[in-house]
Amino acid sequence: MEEYDLIIVGAGPAGSTAAIYGARYGLKVAFFESVDPVSQLTLTPVIENFPGFEGNGFELVQKIKEQAIRFGAEHKYENVDSIEKRENRFIVRSGENEYSAKAVIIATGGRHKELGIPGEKEFVGRGVSYCATCDGNFFRGKKVVVIGGGNTAATEAIYLKEIGCDVSIVHRRDELRADKAHQNEIFKRGIPVIWNSIPVRIEGKDVVERIILYNKVEDREFAVDVSAVFIAIGINPATQIVANLGVEMDSRGYIIVNKNQETSVQGVFAAGDCCNNPLKQAITAAGDGAVAANSAFEYIRSLK
Repeated sequence: MEEYDLIIVGAGPAGSTAAIYGARYGLKVAFFESVDPVSQLTLTPVIENFPGFEGNGFELVQKIKEQAIRFGAEHKYENVDSIEKRENRFIVRSGENEYSAKAVIIATGGRHKELGIPGEKEFVGRGVSYCATCDGNFFRGKKVVVIGGGNTAATEAIYLKEIGCDVSIVHRRDELRADKAHQNEIFKRGIPVIWNSIPVRIEGKDVVERIILYNKVEDREFAVDVSAVFIAIGINPATQIVANLGVEMDSRGYIIVNKNQETSVQGVFAAGDCCNNPLKQAITAAGDGAVAANSAFEYIRSLK
């Protein structure tokens, strides 16, 4: 069993930043990147609000990750299956591999939320998508809709418009939740919004052909012919990995942390979108990761 001072579960902005700081503190660090869920930032087509960086999310994550590796953190492309606490150490299992650590940082982010309507699961990969940067290219010149009203939905719609899709936004309210800068970009590009409407079902034969919506104000259903439905209604925290450790979580499943990113279990820290923090952004996730690594370092030092 390979032993580490610190194991970090997650390699997005929170996990990779924690790896940078942990390695710089002189700790033996391993950080794990999973296939599911992937960092939501890698799916973001445009980053404009991370200080000193402009580009796409994948590029930003790669830069942080590569920096962590340069400082000596070991990057492992493995799904972590379980974490168990044994006295003052943690056993981390990944497939047939087992690792030991004095402290762990959970930076698992989240998974996309689903609409839960008929046709959604049936047409995944055939017109239903949760990632415009992954699948938008297949629908250039075609009519598509983005479901949602926050920054993620706005970013997805702008990207789809830029690559040549005929895109509309479907939102359940009469105003968007996206920040003003995103809204200005939407309206500047002439992206129409279908207001006060919620998805009812997705229809088609072999691929998506239409979405049925319900207008809450007019109390009626109506059909919109589309080739693709991009769903951008937020994420659910990927925190099942800590359930057996007894880590305290809120009613939505987010890990509860204090200002030092400490959880209710000694030696377990958390950072980024899996936490009950008020802002889900790359910059705050990176900050969480730095704080979590510092707290983990102080905890490990106290064990000596």
